[in-house]
Amino acid sequence: MTLLSVNVNKIAVLRNSRGGALPSPVAFVRRAVAAGVRGITVHPRPDRRHITAEDVVEIAAALPTGVEFNIEGNPFAPPRPGYPGLLALAERTRPAQVTFVPDGDGQITSDHGFDPGALPPTIGAQIAAFRALGARVSLFVDPGETTMGTLKDLGANRVEIYTGPYAEAHAAGRPADALRACRRTADAAQAAGLGVNAGHDLSQDNLADFLAGVTGVLEVSIGHALVAEALVDGWAPTLIRYRAITGG
Repeated sequence: MTLLSVNVNKIAVLRNSRGGALPSPVAFVRRAVAAGVRGITVHPRPDRRHITAEDVVEIAAALPTGVEFNIEGNPFAPPRPGYPGLLALAERTRPAQVTFVPDGDGQITSDHGFDPGALPPTIGAQIAAFRALGARVSLFVDPGETTMGTLKDLGANRVEIYTGPYAEAHAAGRPADALRACRRTADAAQAAGLGVNAGHDLSQDNLADFLAGVTGVLEVSIGHALVAEALVDGWAPTLIRYRAITGG
């Protein structure tokens, strides 16, 4: 079984494009939980272009026991007005998992992972700070990366494989090499004692092939494609289809 964690950032994008309160990310979270989803992901960014710090707090308060809350973000992004920093958000909301992503302010979306051979010198302290809050720590890594011992030594619990290149290759009808790269990373992580998550551009079209080709994936985080598909087929039916693919 692979846990489906639904990323609701795009719900906030739609709300923010107009202003006001609709659509409400927390309302869609509640509907996801009602449809049997047991994981919710948010990725608040300092520029507040989608999920805001206030959303993170409201969503955390709305989640019942047994639903995992995963907050993604760059732990090195400094606090600023409207964004208290990733650690401060985790201190307030106590997520089950925090996923470190090395994104910058100018990025439209996450497009690369951490290089385990060139990590910031304070990343061990960052991992320790989040783990002290009771959060599992996962690091976003590129497909094909196999240097995993360092991450384990620093205290990380999991890695999340960046699946954007796989999704692009799958859409082009040539997924084999990209899938093998993801599998190498998963195998290396598991050999080092790390759990494996995956995310970015996964969809109903490519998810089953990914999970068949990369064994032992514990969790997938899916938002953009899921929301796009739900615009056509409805929120609950789309979630049910994803749960059927993942088994979770």
